[in-house]
Amino acid sequence: MKRGVAILAGAVLAAGLSLGAQAKTLKMAYDADPVSMDPHEQLSGGTLQYSHMVFDPLVRWTKDLGMEPRLAEKWERIDDRTVRFFLRKGVKFHSGNSMTAADVKWTWDRLLSSPDFKAIFGPFEAMNVIDDYTVDLVTKEPFPLVLNAATYIFPMDSKFYSGNDEKGEPKATLKKHGDTFASRNESGTGPFKVTARQQGVRVDFERFADYWDKQSPGNVSNIVLTPIKEGPTRVAALLSGDVDFIAPVPPTDHDRIKQNEGTELVTMPGTRIITLQMNQERVEAFKDARVRQAIVYAINNEAIASKIMRGFATPAGQQGPKGYAGYDASLQPRYDLKKAKQLMKDAGYEKGFSITMMAPNNRYVNDAKIAEAAANMLSKINIKVDLKTMPKAQYWPEFDARAADMMMIGWHSDTEDSANFTEFLTACPNKETGWGQYNSGNYCNPEVDKLVQDSASETDPAKRAAMLQQVERTLYEEAAFVPLHWQNLAWGARKNVKLEAVVNVMDFPYLGDLVVE
Repeated sequence: MKRGVAILAGAVLAAGLSLGAQAKTLKMAYDADPVSMDPHEQLSGGTLQYSHMVFDPLVRWTKDLGMEPRLAEKWERIDDRTVRFFLRKGVKFHSGNSMTAADVKWTWDRLLSSPDFKAIFGPFEAMNVIDDYTVDLVTKEPFPLVLNAATYIFPMDSKFYSGNDEKGEPKATLKKHGDTFASRNESGTGPFKVTARQQGVRVDFERFADYWDKQSPGNVSNIVLTPIKEGPTRVAALLSGDVDFIAPVPPTDHDRIKQNEGTELVTMPGTRIITLQMNQERVEAFKDARVRQAIVYAINNEAIASKIMRGFATPAGQQGPKGYAGYDASLQPRYDLKKAKQLMKDAGYEKGFSITMMAPNNRYVNDAKIAEAAANMLSKINIKVDLKTMPKAQYWPEFDARAADMMMIGWHSDTEDSANFTEFLTACPNKETGWGQYNSGNYCNPEVDKLVQDSASETDPAKRAAMLQQVERTLYEEAAFVPLHWQNLAWGARKNVKLEAVVNVMDFPYLGDLVVE
């Protein structure tokens, strides 16, 4: 692992060179553009990538998973339930308004109303404003992950989002997949502001002249983001020089980038789990643990990782990867077609049944191909799958509506901690708390939820790990979901784009610090 981004990058600006003298335009292509300009609308990788460009968090992860100050210049623990954050002074929003504790508190209150984000802050009791540049985060009980959660507090401009828009609707309205003021307009503190946006076509960013971080080595003045859904097309655009930076890079195209003299491939082991969920409310058979186990045994995720992912993935038997607190080395992938058939017979479904399946085709690496492979494997145990794949902009509303019997979901732990997987993917769905927000399978085991809840106040690392390992074992035994693999990360760039310094395992590059030679 390398040191933090701010330390890694050279001190070009500090040497006295003006940004204007070295300013560069970066043309980049992702597999999709952000679904909204509202940082609270959807908890997803795309939203977080966007948020780190346009907004800034209180603190952020370093490449080695440490913490570094951002809008909070320092913090200290006041007691076992309170952490005090001292805000940076002189920070401007894109609107020109100054950032104070009032904006941070306004943002906090709005986060708690977000269906996607509020579960992250479930352990918290309050945010208290001490003065214009000091806030306290208070937890209900002693909580080991306060700073982890603080990485998701991206202060918004409370004055900018106050009042009504031209339609007479409150500018602060938060609505998933809705045409709101916040989904179309932004005022953050980040290194870039959005100057133009055409959904699905292009987003233009311009460096914010009053950006607070004068020590940033970044010299990118403008960014043009073009969504290119097809992996080979993205790679071709990079190789031809039409774009300077792409993500993700399909495993099948790694060699093309490495062998080209003008480009380089940057790779990193990943922690995002790719899964399939089985909706027990839509399919009666899925309520039987033997059927769910049969499905897990029927899907050869090692073959998917080796053949479809070309080895650029780690087959998974559980949610959290090695290195996370809940990881249990004994929970390995378990492909066994003979056992799968026997389980179907034991459950009274030897002749099988028909289901629908949905998956995105531009959200995860090879997502459509993975879904197709899984559907073919299920046919071996007489489960006939009607598969439908679609771009992620269309997929997420379908996912939220639980529109198919089996649905694909990938997840990178928002807190770099095992408990987060359960809170969102396998906890009993609860609209009030936000738990189970992405549990389209409607799996529910109160004992699992209780263990995770108890782990949230356990500050002894060994005891906490044992609790989370028990959670993983229970989910494994009950086949709560279908684990596929942990997706590795790969980015491609022109050789003058110093990408290595700004990418990370969280997969939200800190492009404000990017240097283009």
